[in-house]
Amino acid sequence: MIDRDTEIMAKTIYGEARGEGAEGMEAVACVIMNRFRARKWFTGYRKVCGIKIPDVAATCLKPKQFSCWNKNDPNYRLLQKVDAATPLFADCLRLAEKALSGKLEDFTNNATFYHTKAVRPSWSAHKSPCYETGNHLFYNDIE
Repeated sequence: MIDRDTEIMAKTIYGEARGEGAEGMEAVACVIMNRFRARKWFTGYRKVCGIKIPDVAATCLKPKQFSCWNKNDPNYRLLQKVDAATPLFADCLRLAEKALSGKLEDFTNNATFYHTKAVRPSWSAHKSPCYETGNHLFYNDIE
């Protein structure tokens, strides 16, 4: 059985970067872990006995963090159906396990944000990407 953090992180990687190849998917995994570790406003929490515990799955699912989890995003429906029998998702599961075990080196220069080259979000105005791969630009200086 797949634990919740691994499943949700793998689905986030799949939903956000499945068309970006291994490097793009690893870069998104780095962003997820960087957000989780940063403990800023984008870190998600679950409650255990009334105590808030930082949680990777909750970080991925936190509203407005990763567009694939927005109910109006076309990827959302895909994430409800994908499972380990899908070869690319199986790769995402292995990548999530690697990241969660601390074996994925962060090559994104501590990026916590990214977007595709097709859009220019207001938060990226006057900012320079710290990493670029495929169709994504990554940033580490967004407050």
